[in-house]
Amino acid sequence: MADNSIQQALLDDPPNVLKRKPSEGAKRFRRCRTTPSSDPSQKSDDAGSVLRAKELFKEIRPSFKLVGFLLFVYLLVGVIIFYLVMDQISGKRTNRVLDALYFCIVTMTSVGYGDLVPNSDTTKLLACAFVFTGMAIIALFVSKSADYLVEKQEVLFFKALHMNMKAGEAKMFRAIEKNRVKYKFYTVALLLVTAVVAGTVFLWKVEKLSLVDSFYCVCATITTLGYGDKSFSSKLGRVFAVFWIITSTIIMAQFFLYLAELYTERRQKMLAKWVLTRRITTMDLEAADLDGDRQVGAAEFVLYKLKELGKISQEEISSFLEEFDKLDVDQSGTLSAYDLTLAQIGR
Repeated sequence: MADNSIQQALLDDPPNVLKRKPSEGAKRFRRCRTTPSSDPSQKSDDAGSVLRAKELFKEIRPSFKLVGFLLFVYLLVGVIIFYLVMDQISGKRTNRVLDALYFCIVTMTSVGYGDLVPNSDTTKLLACAFVFTGMAIIALFVSKSADYLVEKQEVLFFKALHMNMKAGEAKMFRAIEKNRVKYKFYTVALLLVTAVVAGTVFLWKVEKLSLVDSFYCVCATITTLGYGDKSFSSKLGRVFAVFWIITSTIIMAQFFLYLAELYTERRQKMLAKWVLTRRITTMDLEAADLDGDRQVGAAEFVLYKLKELGKISQEEISSFLEEFDKLDVDQSGTLSAYDLTLAQIGR
């Protein structure tokens, strides 16, 4: 790749690239341009590969419906079990079914106010089992539900910030994609403020706590600190808490997640800017010269920059080259439909 013929091949159209052969001993790095296949069977194979990949990711990442179903089953089983053993749980009671559901929620989210406490070995063991199961389910539900909620809101948030921007929808969505993490963070921050205000006002007006105590209880809840000196004690308060605790803790978790992601993205952009603007030295050229011929081609330079950015590792490059060698059956230094046919026959 280091000689002039290969460097020129990187800039040629795909047909010319296929006709040109590399010089002896040159490393075979090529820029890949995706082009439609003229072979109908190849198209069907590609479509099948895409479908198989989608099915694989679907199995790895459970759907929102599955996570919601697991949460429903968890709460249903929890309500039934704790309803039956409610006499072995001490604390202020309102309604037996509501208290069982409320106890499940504060256990699952690890808030644990202490206003309802297991007082027998059986209920203590049940609480231990439910807290571990619930935290696993809530972790999945946090990821799915918050992403769904945020992605629905971020477009509206972007439009609100750019009401007077004269651009088409395509440009708008490109801007959203570029600043996706930022808009997600802003949206979650807005939702978090809304949840805090709603919880504070409810505790202040319904539970009759002072404004300071209401805000204090809200903060202790959404951070899952749950001191327990202030909590939802009325029947209406626990009905509100069942929905508000899950929603607010999910939003809080996503807020810190996007905050960390935003910080990481900014550091990555700073690194990229430094890599792209700094002066290239002779030491850089030596490091980029992968085949040791004292010349650096376009592909070598791009790979070196990607390695500097941490986008690719030497191990990954080596594995790609091994795959290239397996597909390049005729050892021409380029890949063609004929090579792929021979490779598939060889398998």
